[in-house]
Amino acid sequence: MTDSHSYTLAGWREWVSLPTIGVPWVKAKLDTGARSSSIHAFDLEDLERDGERWARFRIQPWQRSEADAVQCECPVLDVREVRSSSGHAEERLVVAMDLVLMGRTVAAEMTLARRDEMGFRMLVGREALRQGFAVDPGRSYLGGRPPLAMRRRNRGKA
Repeated sequence: MTDSHSYTLAGWREWVSLPTIGVPWVKAKLDTGARSSSIHAFDLEDLERDGERWARFRIQPWQRSEADAVQCECPVLDVREVRSSSGHAEERLVVAMDLVLMGRTVAAEMTLARRDEMGFRMLVGREALRQGFAVDPGRSYLGGRPPLAMRRRNRGKA
């Protein structure tokens, strides 16, 4: 049986960019077990603008570093109860964001959460991945890596 779909093969972890909010590199875990994507957001404010709900937040793209933090404002699409793999449930704001993965731009619904204790600042879930990606759990960084100076920033060695 042949598959009429064409998929881009990605590793279980990849470097992603978020061009609409000015984040050129963030290391992400590609997680087919998670429905939504999630980004590490802090200083989160839930506000109203012209009768619509908005979120203002900051993103730190680098692990263990506050360098290059970006302030963002996005309309809120939804508020969802998200359950972690340990069974803990919490309500999270959801915003729309374009992300570039493996050179392709896809739309993602992104939950905003504190991911301080997580291994990755960003998680790409299956709603985004079903837009033409297959994940090889035995491989990493098939889409390439940022320059060494950027990778060092991610390790907190800038």
